Amino acid sequence: MLIFPNARIVLFAVPKTATTALETALAPHAGIVLRNPPGIKHMPLYRYYRHFLPLLERSGLKKLETLAVVREPVSWLGSWFRYRSRPEIAGQPQFTGNIDFDSFVRAYLMNEQPECARVGSQARFLSDESGRPAVDRLFAYEDIGALTGYLGARLGANISLPRRNASPRRPLDLSKQTESLLRRKHATDFALWKAALAGRGGK
Repeated sequence: MLIFPNARIVLFAVPKTATTALETALAPHAGIVLRNPPGIKHMPLYRYYRHFLPLLERSGLKKLETLAVVREPVSWLGSWFRYRSRPEIAGQPQFTGNIDFDSFVRAYLMNEQPECARVGSQARFLSDESGRPAVDRLFAYEDIGALTGYLGARLGANISLPRRNASPRRPLDLSKQTESLLRRKHATDFALWKAALAGRGGK
């Protein structure tokens, strides 16, 4: 999470949406950078409202605009799948190197997910305590230039993103049946991404 006090902006670090590259490019311009542990860096919206925003407001930071990047849900899951197939975590419960992508998504769709498929949901990450997506402004990962352009204008800086955290290349073949199930069960995630791609924001 990055906070820009002068611009009154909070940028949430949704996992698997270029957060490391964004942090590298934007940290020099931020007043507050939350890097570690991962639970702090990747603070979901409801936790921000419950615990962190009151602290910021007591420090005089009010009327903060919330920003986030969301990614096409199949691509987002594919990034998790590739990331968790790294040889260095072979044998650990999160490892996906011994299954294919369709099996991974099927596991993600289970009510009782195995450890390798517990990656959360972009929509839940960006929802308030009532379960409603509540970010002020959304940007699509697939059009990340819209975010860097917006932030560059607000911060008065030229922003370019380096490439970070490249994961192993693996096939991301998904059966029509599995994709259909994913689209039905996680319709909110797809709707959120389409809203971001259309530039309609998050509220």
